[in-house]
Amino acid sequence: MQNPSKRSVIVLLFLVCLAAGIRLYASFPGLVESSYTSGIYPFISAFLRIAFGWLPFSAGDVLYSFIFLFALWKAAQRIKSLRKEKRSWLPSKKAWLKTVHFFLLLYIIFNLMWGLNYNRKGIHYQMNFEREKYSQAELIHINTVLLEKVNECKAALIHRNIPYPSTKELFIKTNSAFAQAAQKYPFLQYAHPSVKPSFFNFIGNYFGFSGYYNPFTGEAQVNTDVPPFLQPYINCHEIAHQLGYAKENEASFAGFIVATASGDSLFMYSAYFDLFLYANRNLHRTDSIAAQDFLTLLHPGVTADITTLKAYYSKYENPVEPLFSWAYGKYLEANDQPLGMVTYSEVVADVIAWYKKYENNIFIPRAG
Repeated sequence: MQNPSKRSVIVLLFLVCLAAGIRLYASFPGLVESSYTSGIYPFISAFLRIAFGWLPFSAGDVLYSFIFLFALWKAAQRIKSLRKEKRSWLPSKKAWLKTVHFFLLLYIIFNLMWGLNYNRKGIHYQMNFEREKYSQAELIHINTVLLEKVNECKAALIHRNIPYPSTKELFIKTNSAFAQAAQKYPFLQYAHPSVKPSFFNFIGNYFGFSGYYNPFTGEAQVNTDVPPFLQPYINCHEIAHQLGYAKENEASFAGFIVATASGDSLFMYSAYFDLFLYANRNLHRTDSIAAQDFLTLLHPGVTADITTLKAYYSKYENPVEPLFSWAYGKYLEANDQPLGMVTYSEVVADVIAWYKKYENNIFIPRAG
């Protein structure tokens, strides 16, 4: 086997020390919040959105496609070379070292460009409330509140015959929603928009993802094949990732704040619809009868949308999606989200804590 050079070993040690330094820095959430999330990251994020936001397509999706095709080509070249020269299929020490170099460098770049936001204090710190374990009574109460809101918004949409906008129009409306929310919450200020349809809608349908953030280009991608009533809230969720809310429940909560403060019935309905389903599923785990009772009280239009959503999921049901969800859940666990995929439903705890503290004076516009 070919032995690695002294230079390669020195590079390895340097990368290991740098990665360890990042890990140590990440163990101080207050420092991350003040010096990275509120200090360095806004400049990185704005630069990426300015650099790639003007493109009419997703540069990040092009990058991922190129990396995938390049990896396939390299693998094919490797197999061809091994067959021709009848060499061992085991990689050399030098090849192993290069692989370790690559993943260490990827880890470092990922964290410096966005990933450190997983270790910040977060939106609870910014909005001055604490997440707590909620009671059964509080879960029932939030189901009652969200039921009223989602029914009210659906009735307003039907009464005013409000159509769902085109993808381009929806992106513009999302920017307006953030501008509205930023008047009350300046930390939600969103400049240099960069939200785009995903190239990978077909894959997303089968793998079960509705949107994602690319930390290497600063773009937010949305799966525009999902039912239109979900897309306003998905847009808000992905932009929240751009603003540095890395954890899924925090991005969902920030998106909820933006959508419900927008005064736009489309956005309010989208957020209340999603949150009601989360809260109702959480209730179903402890009291399936009460959860079912709430479902029977939904506006017929909301029930129809739930049927549409179930049909969408059934259409793309496949054996690969659970594996993808499992893998992504492990990724979340590795990034300070020990509940894995359940982290998404933890937004219910955020909303309950927020209502408990601000229920008497928080401004929640009524659908109009």
